[in-house]
Amino acid sequence: MADYRLGLRTLDEEVTTTLPVEGSLPPWLSGTLFVNGPGRFDGGEDALNHWFDGLAMLRRFEIEDGTVAYANRFLRSEEYEHVVSRNRLARGQFGTNPDLSLRDRLGWLTGPTLTDNASIGVDWVGGEFVAVTETPRQVAFDPETLATRGTRTFADALDVTGTLGHPHWDPVRDEMVNVGVRYGPRSEYVLHRRDRGSATREELGRVGVDRPAYFHSFALTERYAVLAEPPLVLSPCALLAGRPFVESFEWVPERGTRFTVFDRQTGRVVARPVADPFFVFHHANAYEAGDTLVVDLVAYEDASAVSDLSLSRLRDPDAELPAGEFRRYRISLGAMGATVESETLHPGPVEFPTIDYRGHNTRPYRYAYFAGNRERPPTTTQDRLLKVDIEAGEEVASWAESGCYPGEALFVPDPDGAAEDAGALLSVVLDADAERSFLLVLDARTLDGLARAPLPHALPFGFHGQFVRDLADPTRSMA
Repeated sequence: MADYRLGLRTLDEEVTTTLPVEGSLPPWLSGTLFVNGPGRFDGGEDALNHWFDGLAMLRRFEIEDGTVAYANRFLRSEEYEHVVSRNRLARGQFGTNPDLSLRDRLGWLTGPTLTDNASIGVDWVGGEFVAVTETPRQVAFDPETLATRGTRTFADALDVTGTLGHPHWDPVRDEMVNVGVRYGPRSEYVLHRRDRGSATREELGRVGVDRPAYFHSFALTERYAVLAEPPLVLSPCALLAGRPFVESFEWVPERGTRFTVFDRQTGRVVARPVADPFFVFHHANAYEAGDTLVVDLVAYEDASAVSDLSLSRLRDPDAELPAGEFRRYRISLGAMGATVESETLHPGPVEFPTIDYRGHNTRPYRYAYFAGNRERPPTTTQDRLLKVDIEAGEEVASWAESGCYPGEALFVPDPDGAAEDAGALLSVVLDADAERSFLLVLDARTLDGLARAPLPHALPFGFHGQFVRDLADPTRSMA
């Protein structure tokens, strides 16, 4: 299989090795890149239905003195161990359910033990590195060896069922902010915070919802947290029917997409304006401009962006895949009531937005980076990286090579650089023709290639990562 579908195949091999480096790594680039994502695409007797369901595999790239040390290892979660020992899933996943009893289905709503297949990203909680997913269950791992240390939960009694896989770090307050969802007869969104590195969350505010939406990330400004609630809303009866989690939601476009704006200081909801319907996985940035909130995100026309990421769809070489566009929403908080307007910043197809997170998250910014496609609608996973100059309103640089499929690009700032785009982009790229992956390092100003480090195998496509300069006191490099 010498095309992008190679990245949707199980990788059984785990290695620890030093990679050859082609080109020259920037002398200032030193630290560890952790990337999380699926590594196994079957649950034993339970066939996995969705890309998000693959069993988690950690990837580690240690960059020091011009060298790259690499390791990959399956996360030995309870879910993984159950599949290995019993040849089937233990719990329902995002798009796949084992044969659950009615008692198990009721338990999901009233006192769930959710999956710990933590394949979305990496965080630092309770003084430990943890792999995270959209449940409150994380899996701790050794940052040096990737050895699993066990499943963890937060050290508090905050009543939430699900949580977003994309918390925000506020470097001014040095705190983490996130949103949880409590499912039940009266569901709620719960905004909460914790000190960076702590395992104890503190509620900031909550709001009731009749039918909670599925959302994967949110926006943060200096004073506000903003939830973009697409009209992909929960049908509780569907959960009891034993459907997979994602199939328990239905697209109701007449509801529109609602922006719920929390005041971070008081926890009060200050506005809930509604825009035309759209779906969103990832936000790029948000900030305040007087009485207006500027929220930048990757928008899709509808929830087919979720179903089109099923494994059967992704593996169909003739299928049209999701095509997101980079869009800006302006939410006015004026005295006459909140209003919302939108504009397209780049027509796409784009995904996995990246910015200079530490320098410009919650603040005005100029540059955004994406993984994207050269054709619209796309028929492969992302096949290029691109840079958008928001002030100029145009794409200003791109990188692409035949047969190569890049993952999310992480921006690493040059510690001596003054410009917003002074730094490097790191991306794990599948070279389908060579049937192996490589770590790509680009100049963030021009997207010219600086270096690459070929791997001994083809990695499955991953999700999200973090670049850490100090393992003893890590700060977040991505939302």
